[in-house]
Amino acid sequence: MTAKPQSETELFERAQSLAGLSLGELAHREGFAIPKDLKREKGWSGQLLEWCLGASAGSKPIQDFPELGIELKTIPIDASGKPLESTYVCITPLCNVTGSTWHNSNVYNKLSRVLWIPILAERHIPLDQRVVANPILWSPNPQQEQLLRSDWEEIMEMIAFGQIEQITARHGQVLQLRPKAANNKARTSAIGPNGQLIQTLPRGYYLRTKFTAALLQDYFQL
Repeated sequence: MTAKPQSETELFERAQSLAGLSLGELAHREGFAIPKDLKREKGWSGQLLEWCLGASAGSKPIQDFPELGIELKTIPIDASGKPLESTYVCITPLCNVTGSTWHNSNVYNKLSRVLWIPILAERHIPLDQRVVANPILWSPNPQQEQLLRSDWEEIMEMIAFGQIEQITARHGQVLQLRPKAANNKARTSAIGPNGQLIQTLPRGYYLRTKFTAALLQDYFQL
């Protein structure tokens, strides 16, 4: 595995050095087996890039580069630079949420500084031929943070009041909460409508594509 980057600049330069390379070229270089498709290995592209860049967090609920305070997010795009899907942020707690604040939330932690790596990944392009694009180092501006915070606070209030089953993907302007589980049998504890604990599917936060599309457009225009 690549050594940990020692600074934000070093990390960004490493990411820039990957731009223009295909996932197949990177996989061969690093000795990664290439799956036939991503149906069973949805996170493969991200794991490959984490390896190439020296990320140390693994599956822990912390930033990918905790010493630098930076999260890595790959984002599949089409030829015009538009994201092809929403972006997973993190799992959310569904009980013991009283006293949670935006600034101590994992969503804030994950999105305070992000290294975005777009990948040209239209459906018709074979996995090994998908190409890494130019990276973006991003922190939310005040307007973006306000939108994220407002959505997070609204959703967390519903969770705290036992309304988890009423939350749908339609809630939130830029941030949405959706089931996040390997299958429909996974269960976790949540606050029920009368304050009791119930069992429900784990939930994760996702950034809507309109948010990431605007973010990418800002940078690519620059």
